[in-house]
Amino acid sequence: MHRGRNLTTILLVTNLLSGGLAVAPTATGLEAATDTAAAATSPVRVNQAGYLPDGPKRATVVSSATQPLTWRLRDASGATVATGPTVVRGTDAASKDATHVADFSSYRQAGSGYALIVDGQSSTPFDIRADLYDGLRSDAMAFFHHQRSGTPIEASLVGSAYARPAGHLGVAPNKGDTAVPCQAGVCDYSLDVRGGWYDAGDQGKYVVNGGISTWLLVDSFARAKRAGTDAALGDSTLRIPERGNGVPDVLDEARWELDFLMRMQVPQGRPYDGMAFHKVHDAAWTALPTRPEQDAQRRELHRPSTAATLNLAATAAQCARVFRPYDASYANRCLAAARRAWTAAKANPALYAPDSDSTGGGAYSDAQVTDEFYWAAAELYAATGESVYRHAVTSSSWHTSAGAFTPSGFAWPETAALGRLTLATVPNGLPAADIARVRASVTAAADGYLSTMAGQGYAVPIPASAYVWGSNSQVTNNAVVMAVAHELTGEQRYRAGVLETMDYLLGRNALDVSYITGYGDTYARNQHHRFWAHQLDPSLPNPPAGSLAGGPNSALQDPVAQEHLTGCAPAACFIDDIGSYSTNEVAINWNAPLAWLAAYAAERD
Repeated sequence: MHRGRNLTTILLVTNLLSGGLAVAPTATGLEAATDTAAAATSPVRVNQAGYLPDGPKRATVVSSATQPLTWRLRDASGATVATGPTVVRGTDAASKDATHVADFSSYRQAGSGYALIVDGQSSTPFDIRADLYDGLRSDAMAFFHHQRSGTPIEASLVGSAYARPAGHLGVAPNKGDTAVPCQAGVCDYSLDVRGGWYDAGDQGKYVVNGGISTWLLVDSFARAKRAGTDAALGDSTLRIPERGNGVPDVLDEARWELDFLMRMQVPQGRPYDGMAFHKVHDAAWTALPTRPEQDAQRRELHRPSTAATLNLAATAAQCARVFRPYDASYANRCLAAARRAWTAAKANPALYAPDSDSTGGGAYSDAQVTDEFYWAAAELYAATGESVYRHAVTSSSWHTSAGAFTPSGFAWPETAALGRLTLATVPNGLPAADIARVRASVTAAADGYLSTMAGQGYAVPIPASAYVWGSNSQVTNNAVVMAVAHELTGEQRYRAGVLETMDYLLGRNALDVSYITGYGDTYARNQHHRFWAHQLDPSLPNPPAGSLAGGPNSALQDPVAQEHLTGCAPAACFIDDIGSYSTNEVAINWNAPLAWLAAYAAERD
C-alpha cells in the first residue's frame, strides 16, 4: 500500500532535517507556491496567508538571543511602516525552539507584500486584508464535495484536474456500494449504502467519523445563522450540484452524508433493528494510488455498534432541528431515524466495535460510549424538548463532569463536548442555573486553551503531549470552543485565540509550513490520498486547495515517519510525503473544524 518515495521527497526530508523545507513540483490542478524547488525556512515565522486588519498580528522568531530583538514591518515598497521589540519567550516545549514573539497588532493598514524583518532575517511575504479568509471558507467546505462517493465529480464544478467518474455505484470494476453484504456472521442480507463521503485517504465510510464531521458542518451553519451571517453559507455559495435549490449549500453538502448515515441503519424487522452498521469499506487495503471508480475490492458492512448508532441519533436529531425551515419533510425523516437509533442504542448499550477490525479500513473502536449517549440526548432534547431526553441529559455524569472538555480537545471518540456546545447555544428548557453552568464550562475550557497558548512560543491551543495522529484536528476543535466562548460572551480575546490558531495552521509553526494546501508560500501538497496522488503518479492531482494535513504526530506511526523523523520534537514530527499517513493524511473530521473556523474567521464585525 505504501510505495517508495521519489527524489522530490528525498530532497524534502533532507531539507527538513537540516533546517530547510523543500516543496514538491507544481502539480496538475494546483498553482505553484513562491519557490517550489527549495523554499528555505525562515526563523521569522508568520501566517503566510496574512492577517486581518483588526485582528492580532504576531510572529514567532527562532533565536537564542536572551535580550529582545528589534522587529521591522516593511511594506511592498521596502519602506519600514512599524517597528518594535520582540518579547523573549525562551524554549518552546513542543518544538524545542528558542523563541521570541513579535507583536505588530497595532498596525492595521491593509495591503499586500508585507514582510517582517528581525535580526537581518525576513519572513515570508504576507497580506493584511479584511477578506483574507473568504477563499478558505469556500475551499475548506469544497473538500467535502471532492470526497463524495456515489456521484460523478464534474469538471464544470471542480476543474478538469479533479474531475472523476462516480465511485462505488456497482459499476465494474467496483463491487459496491449499491448492494453491500455484511462480513461473515454479521447479517444475511445486503444494503444499499451508496453516497456519503470517503473518510480520508482511503475510500472507506465510517459512521462515527461521519457523525462528528456532519455535526460540525451543520453546526457551522447554525452558528452563522445565530450571528446573522448565514448568507455567506447560503444557497449558491458553493460550487456543488445542488446550488440554486433554495437550501443553504452547506446543508446540501451535509445532507449528502446524512443520507448515507441513515442508509447505514439496520432495517426494521432485522436483528439489531434501528442500530447503525459501524462502517463499510474494502475487504482488503487497496494500493496507493487507486482511483475510486477503479477499486475492484469487495465491499463489506461491519457489525453495528452502539457508538455508530448514537452518532446517527445525534446528527439526525441535529438535522431535524436545523433543516426544518428549509425542508420540513426531510427534518421529519431525520427525527424518525434519530428516535429509532436512540431506542436501539438504549436496548444495546454496550455493542462495541473491536479494535482488531482494521483490515481494509480503520477500526474506529470506542468502548466508552456514555459520552455519545450524552451528546445524542442533548441533540434529541434540543430538537424535541421532550422530557425523556431531558432526563437522559441531566442524569448523565457528563452533564456535570469537568472532563467534558479536555486539554487535547474533543474528537470522534470523545463527544461529550458536542452535547455541551449544543446546550450552551441552542434555546432549551433547562433551568437557567443549569444553562449558566454549561455555558461557564465552555468559557472555562476556552480560558484553558488561551492559557496554553500564552505559555508557548507558537501559540497553539494544545499541550506538547497532544501532538498525536491528526493533531491539527485537536488544534482546530479547541479553536471551535474558543469561538463559541466568543459567541457566548462577546469577549474579543476568544476571537483573537481563534485567529492565532489559524496563524499556526498557516505557517507560524515549528516547520514554517502551511498545513493547508494552496495557502501560503510553502504548504503541504502530498497528503496521503488514493486519488490526489500526484507524488506517485504525475497524471493525478495534488489535494485541492483547502485540504488540511493531519499534522505533527510524535508517535511516528508509519514507516516514512519512522525512517526520517526519529528524534523529532513533538511539534516537528511532520513530513509532506504521501507515504506518511500518520502525519500527512487528509480526513473529513479534520477538514470539518477547519471549514467551521474559516467561516467564522471570514466574518466581518
